[in-house]
Amino acid sequence: MAEPGTKTPRERYRGQVRAEVKERAWEQIATAGASALSLNAIAKQMGMSGPALYRYFAGRDELITELIRDAYRSLADTIRAAHDSGADVAGLAHALRAWALADPHRYFLIYGTPVPGYHAPDDITAISSEIMATLLDAYTAQPSDRPTTPFATHLEDHRQWAGDHPASPATLHRALTFWTRLHGALSLELAGHFKGMGFDPALLFAAELDDLSAH
Repeated sequence: MAEPGTKTPRERYRGQVRAEVKERAWEQIATAGASALSLNAIAKQMGMSGPALYRYFAGRDELITELIRDAYRSLADTIRAAHDSGADVAGLAHALRAWALADPHRYFLIYGTPVPGYHAPDDITAISSEIMATLLDAYTAQPSDRPTTPFATHLEDHRQWAGDHPASPATLHRALTFWTRLHGALSLELAGHFKGMGFDPALLFAAELDDLSAH
């Protein structure tokens, strides 16, 4: 009998197979996108039958959920680690960009076009909320004399996306502006839309940060 907390050989084998399936899935996503993900194709690559592979993942949606959960968990941990190391809002932004550039396909799986017919479970939303909570923590620690805007007033009654974070409406507005503008710049950069335009995307990103910091 295995010691408490240790995995049996069968459990270890199952974990290894699931890890390989996810590796093959990322390869497919890099080649054809998440909407073309096929468990049967992965099974063929691994020398398994389709039904055998379904013992490890019940279907495409379960596999996508695992990939999205891994991606969000990785980003949430990256952002939280940067914050806990003393990074300010700008530091969090650079941590986000470095994470995205390291694996654009992972970035686009969670921030790109939704996979048709797929709906993420609630626990995925909870992990993504951790990222926003860390950003709100950082902005709360950097007060601003920016006057309250009509949109900030609107957010007073539309703050469910911020969970139970006690941030002021002005802080909510600043964090949301950060989130939309930097993800916009990142998405355009990673999709290759800046190629041939002759400027350095890193400098654009830094300029956006400077502008955000001025408000």
